[in-house]
Amino acid sequence: MRKLVYFIASTLDGFIAGPDGADPSGPDGFWPIPEDYVGHLIAEYPETLPGPARTALSVTAEGTRFDTVLEGRRSYEIGIEAGLTDAYPHLRHIVFSRTLGESPDPAVEVVAGDPVARVRELKDEEGKDIWLVGGAELAASLYSEIDRLVIKQSPLTIGAGIPLFSRKAAFDPQSWTLTDHTVLGSGVVFLTYDRAAND
Repeated sequence: MRKLVYFIASTLDGFIAGPDGADPSGPDGFWPIPEDYVGHLIAEYPETLPGPARTALSVTAEGTRFDTVLEGRRSYEIGIEAGLTDAYPHLRHIVFSRTLGESPDPAVEVVAGDPVARVRELKDEEGKDIWLVGGAELAASLYSEIDRLVIKQSPLTIGAGIPLFSRKAAFDPQSWTLTDHTVLGSGVVFLTYDRAAND
């Protein structure tokens, strides 16, 4: 069965964006993008680079981990504001929104219904794993369905912002098993956790 993987960048204090929700790695962002971080993404997770970045970096590798990317409306609108109706044209792209209405791009599927039900359908399909890119509200609604966390932890604190899971997440303590880690010279750490089996 395919896994739902929350592959996300986080600060040391657990935030994925600043309080305004804007792209923290964009032109006016505060998030450092070290060269070794980009190199690790190209080598290990090339499919997670947006289309324009893949073009700029001459990345053509299909990738071996994901064939589908999921995001919420707010996360998707960051791309829209940058002029991208489909930031991941090399992946099956699904956006969850009750308010977006018709998709602005024929290649992007908009789902207004229950995210959990749709993700369960996707897991039953053949294919590679499913990448949950964000945001925090969608991650909160899919909390029980996430099989793996890959946290790209930056040596950065911001004090306040949008957490890994929005405050709408239910209180439901879960144990995770560290299954892989990569420490880069820049101080960025890639941490992979699989949901621990229930005892």
